[in-house]
Amino acid sequence: MPRKSLPTRLAATTALLLAAGALSAPAASADAAPGDAYVLTVTTNPASTNYAERYVDVTGTVTKADGTPAPNIPVTLQEVVQFTTWNPWGDPIDPNYYEPRDLGKPVTDANGKFTIPDVDIDRSGGSSLLNVQHDVHITALYDEDGDLNTPQDGYFAETTVAAKTRSSSVSYSVNKKKVKAGDILTVQGKVTLPKGVEPQGTEVFLQTYWEQESHVKVTAEDDGFFVLSVRVSSYDDTFTLRTAPTDLYVAGAVQKLPITNTSLPRK
Repeated sequence: MPRKSLPTRLAATTALLLAAGALSAPAASADAAPGDAYVLTVTTNPASTNYAERYVDVTGTVTKADGTPAPNIPVTLQEVVQFTTWNPWGDPIDPNYYEPRDLGKPVTDANGKFTIPDVDIDRSGGSSLLNVQHDVHITALYDEDGDLNTPQDGYFAETTVAAKTRSSSVSYSVNKKKVKAGDILTVQGKVTLPKGVEPQGTEVFLQTYWEQESHVKVTAEDDGFFVLSVRVSSYDDTFTLRTAPTDLYVAGAVQKLPITNTSLPRK
């Protein structure tokens, strides 16, 4: 489900406008495109983060078309955590959905530079981290008239911060490997996270059908153990466990289950 809390539409709006060519994005050389009045850039230091080191300094510049600094320019900065849209049907929809966070609106100095120090590269809400992407986007937007409905005078730049994750795993046992419609399938197991990371709160999802990413879910106990039960339907054909730890810097685990549904039509 989309997370568009943006004051709320800016991340999605800028993504759509950029894709449509309505906003000016900086070229690799940071030169102005024909007709552009400004060039906007943004970068971070460092370019990646990890479990122990999660902060970056965000800096950037605004220059005029001739390359001279543009002072007193307000730049809207956001951090955008992206998620992969569940789309097994191949529909023409946005492959991502977004969880943005406002970082502020710094104003360029006399040299056309802006900065926000010590930005925490992490998720900002309590939503599930299932399908989270670990390249976090930092976006910068300057709109000359401040009206997103007139995007022709807008300038957009972005960079990504690679949030390097630690791995996790999930072990399981099932009460039966061959099931039929009406059977109760029970899966119990344990989530194992890196040393020093508490498994409490880790979500565990059970998929049973190819069109649905999950049929049921539970939250792991303090010791990482979980139990899932589901009533098997005649069309259930895909049995997979997925986990979503609560920490952006811990990768989830995927485990296919050796379950055969004998109620499915024979091929």
